[in-house]
Amino acid sequence: MDDTHIDLWFAASIVVISLLLSAFFAGAETAFTAASRARMHALEQAGDPRAAIVNRILAIRERFIGAMLIGYNIVAIGASAFTTSVLTALFGKSGVIYATVGMSVLVIVFAEVLPKTLAISKPDQAALITARPVAFAVAVMGPLALAIEQLVRLMLKPFGVTIGEHQSILTAAEELRGQVALMHREGGVAKAERDMLGGLLDLSDLSVSDVMVHRTKMRAIDADQPSEDIVRAVLSSPYTRMPLWRGTPENIVGVLHAKDLLRALDAAGGDASGLKVEALALETWFVPGTTSLRAQLKAFLTKKTHFALVVDEYGEVMGLVTLEDILEEIVGEIADEHDVTVTGVRLQGDGSVNVDGGVPIRDLNRAMDWNLPDDEATTIAGLVIHEARTIPDQGTAFNFHGFRFQVLRKAKNRITTLRITPLTATAVQASTPPEAQRSVG
Repeated sequence: MDDTHIDLWFAASIVVISLLLSAFFAGAETAFTAASRARMHALEQAGDPRAAIVNRILAIRERFIGAMLIGYNIVAIGASAFTTSVLTALFGKSGVIYATVGMSVLVIVFAEVLPKTLAISKPDQAALITARPVAFAVAVMGPLALAIEQLVRLMLKPFGVTIGEHQSILTAAEELRGQVALMHREGGVAKAERDMLGGLLDLSDLSVSDVMVHRTKMRAIDADQPSEDIVRAVLSSPYTRMPLWRGTPENIVGVLHAKDLLRALDAAGGDASGLKVEALALETWFVPGTTSLRAQLKAFLTKKTHFALVVDEYGEVMGLVTLEDILEEIVGEIADEHDVTVTGVRLQGDGSVNVDGGVPIRDLNRAMDWNLPDDEATTIAGLVIHEARTIPDQGTAFNFHGFRFQVLRKAKNRITTLRITPLTATAVQASTPPEAQRSVG
């Protein structure tokens, strides 16, 4: 009897130890897989040796996973076999059933669900805690894991599958953008911070033509005017830099800086009649409309100027871009005491929004937290024209992208004002393609 009791206690001890080891291997695999690489890198840079171990193990991910699976299966199978032999000796053939049912419950609950749930709830902490034991296990089972890894490579090679290449389908910017969006949805990042990070990531994807002030909205000065009129125009303008044109508004001959004009006016004793305004103008800097915002930002910093005119492929002036325009893509609208605040977005009591046609889609998305596409058009009027495949008449309405767009006012071939109403979820599901969604109201 004493020997029997000893055998039972020994068997129970083996089963408990095996379950604990199984839980360790299962939890460690989950923790290391879910751990934040950025967090581990930051901790390693701060001098945490455990984070350095985690990063080294994640660098050989296939070998790590192989070692964890080998360790888990050895102890789990061993525990099941040991339990079956003991229960068979005690209960005969029915002991196999008891062992199968008992070990299935124990393994699923204590060696799978429980450790993985704990690990996934705090993966970074779990990875750091288990870093040294995992490193030891990987070192011990490394040769066997390496052999299995090579075998798997050979088996997958005929199918064109290559392991060890950690190339993501998404670019680094897309992954970062997705992380920021996820953290915003979970409450970890405020909307303003999300928009700022998103704007920074968009600099390479946007061109200066996407953010420029169109030539129809440019404030420019006729250089042939009397100098007194030019001084009054500069003083009444909210801008410090004004393009000068001669003959036609498209013929820009220079850029007049208000500070240079005021210095010359002071030197002349306040007499504007004798000023040669064009001689005070700075040389005009022309940039292609296809220049990316990132490249233009670097060019502004290198050239130490904040103003450039945008031209198309034929050299015709399309508009102007400033350093402030680019910075506003990152931080949002920058207003000072001289700015004329005209947002062009007016929220209505019924939940709809009246929008000027020239409002950029990106600005509207940022203001209303919408997600209207801006790939094919820059302004909201351009989006409506693109989707409608025509210049709609006043009163025409369209449903697309989950919104109802109604043309409130139109001037010649320009849509000047739109009413945008978010559709309900039911209306969106029941909606048909844009071509069939037109109505006149």
